Amino acid sequence: MPRGSSKTFTARLFRYKGKAAWYFAVIPKRVAPKATHPWGRTPVVATVDGHTWTTSVWRAKDREDSLLAVPKKIRGAKGHGDAVRVRLDLIPED
Repeated sequence: MPRGSSKTFTARLFRYKGKAAWYFAVIPKRVAPKATHPWGRTPVVATVDGHTWTTSVWRAKDREDSLLAVPKKIRGAKGHGDAVRVRLDLIPED
């Protein structure tokens, strides 16, 4: 995924096991951006089901996927196993 480009895809949410109860969307490998910052992080503007915010995509430590954390205020009533429509726009580096 080149800088300044955008990709749209459908993903299923999953709840990360643990006390924090984070929810993530797995980014398909064909559209996953390369890590551009420490800890496997890539800054993006994410849109999930029409809700947009600035965040980062992360390389998962315990799997070979890139993940987008989807906060409660963005996902609403959706939870584990629910489908979401995702658009990722890479934030160009200065």
